[in-house]
Amino acid sequence: MNKLDTDYQNLLKDIMTNGIKKSDRTGTGTISVFGRQIRHNMKDGFPLLTTKKMAVKTMMTELKWFLKGDTNIKYLVDNGCNIWNGDAYKRYSAVSSLSGQIKSLTQEEFINQIKTDDEFAKQWGELGPIYGAQWRKWFEGGEEVYEGDTLQKLTESNVDQIHELITQLKNNPDSRRLMVSAWNVAELNMMVLPPCHYSFQVYTRELSQEELRSIYPKLKEAYDVKLTYIRNMEYENAAKARDIEKQIIETLPTRAISLMWNQRSVDTFLGLPFNIASYGTLLLLLAETVGMVPEELIGNLGDVHLYSNHIEQATEQCGRRPYNLPKLEVTNCDIMNGKFEYDLTMYEYHPTIKAPLSN
Repeated sequence: MNKLDTDYQNLLKDIMTNGIKKSDRTGTGTISVFGRQIRHNMKDGFPLLTTKKMAVKTMMTELKWFLKGDTNIKYLVDNGCNIWNGDAYKRYSAVSSLSGQIKSLTQEEFINQIKTDDEFAKQWGELGPIYGAQWRKWFEGGEEVYEGDTLQKLTESNVDQIHELITQLKNNPDSRRLMVSAWNVAELNMMVLPPCHYSFQVYTRELSQEELRSIYPKLKEAYDVKLTYIRNMEYENAAKARDIEKQIIETLPTRAISLMWNQRSVDTFLGLPFNIASYGTLLLLLAETVGMVPEELIGNLGDVHLYSNHIEQATEQCGRRPYNLPKLEVTNCDIMNGKFEYDLTMYEYHPTIKAPLSN
């Protein structure tokens, strides 16, 4: 059973039934509820909605962009990901309208210029210190360095939160400080859009012997052989079987890893399905990088809303019957450089439902 799609459809129905009308920064208007949660066990499949076709490559490209620490849309548009185009163009339009020296371009012309003119992209493709900057280069400020009573220099330092997280997962996996934050209060006014999903926390635990045997067939086989020898009173062979079992355990992941993200603002129809799948992928990448078994994905959601021009689409999606969830395998993971490959299989889905993006 695909519980994820059902839970998502129930969330849409909750908003449409209980939501209150609220204004928003885009001027579109929303209906909104406050304080909801999404939970998914990764053993049930990859958390990609089946009640509408999802743009998987777009979502994967954005996640790679975050992990690279990039904040310029040049990488995105060069790889066919256009979800941040409107935010960059909005900034450009605001400046060009106030300056007679900057040529006013249409959004299509603006994106073509980003693709073809590196200097233009460097200046106008930048979105400020959003997710990638905070994940990989959280600005720590400067430190005054003195030689005697003379100030020699003012140094600057950055914190790579992804690097710190992986280090802690390897060396101190029971820590309660396995967190990454994008909500840098000192830099919010420099961002084209403050982070909607503003932090995530990771939790790990040791797997029980029973869980290990249920996950790994070879381990179960060794355990069954050991039991057979013990029942037959063949203690010498039982000892050998125990050694084999131990050797297998030493080569396999023995901890489970879960991820919980926190989101202040939730565009439930367009954004949330991407957020779920993106953090599901991040959980798989972390699990692969530190040698653990992905377990639970949890989303804590604040202002959970539907834009007024998404109601009809949400109603249509609620009437669709979910398919089984697909499988996703990540390989060649180089999380520190934002590189990985993925293989999505068994993805059966309903047709795309188009809806306008409000910037």
